[in-house]
Amino acid sequence: MNGERHVLLGRIVGVHGVRGAVKLESFTEPRVAIFDYRPWLLERAPNRFEEIGEVEGHAQGKGIVATFAGIGDRDAAAAWIGARIWISREALPEPGSGEYYQTDLEELQVVNGAGEDLGRVSHLFDNGAHAVLVTRDAAGRERLIPYVVDVYVKAVDLDAGRIEVDWDKED
Repeated sequence: MNGERHVLLGRIVGVHGVRGAVKLESFTEPRVAIFDYRPWLLERAPNRFEEIGEVEGHAQGKGIVATFAGIGDRDAAAAWIGARIWISREALPEPGSGEYYQTDLEELQVVNGAGEDLGRVSHLFDNGAHAVLVTRDAAGRERLIPYVVDVYVKAVDLDAGRIEVDWDKED
């Protein structure tokens, strides 16, 4: 993605009707907030993107449905099933004080209070109760650290590229 940070908003999971509408899975909250962001970068194959600026959509039953320029029938829409929907990180509003987008934490160095290196943030995932930092160190060891502020996560310094955690290097 040319070094620019992007944020995954959702994916196309099916077709709706015969006029080229697609069904979406949205990762935004609320789910229809996916339509608040432009332009979309649709990824059908790894690192192959098509920018879509004009998107219209709405809630449809338990799902959401979208239409965009260039897709006029069911067959054309079916070709997009599985495409992931990204936006540029710059399209998002700045987070509030002490808040971070997960994408901003990726690649940060993680150290514990003793200054021991626990690796870099590979990615985060949600376990239902909270987010979890996944770190990988130089030896390839992976650690799962609960992203619970003031319990395990003691400080985040984006400028220094570092997260301090209360976590034993052997855990």
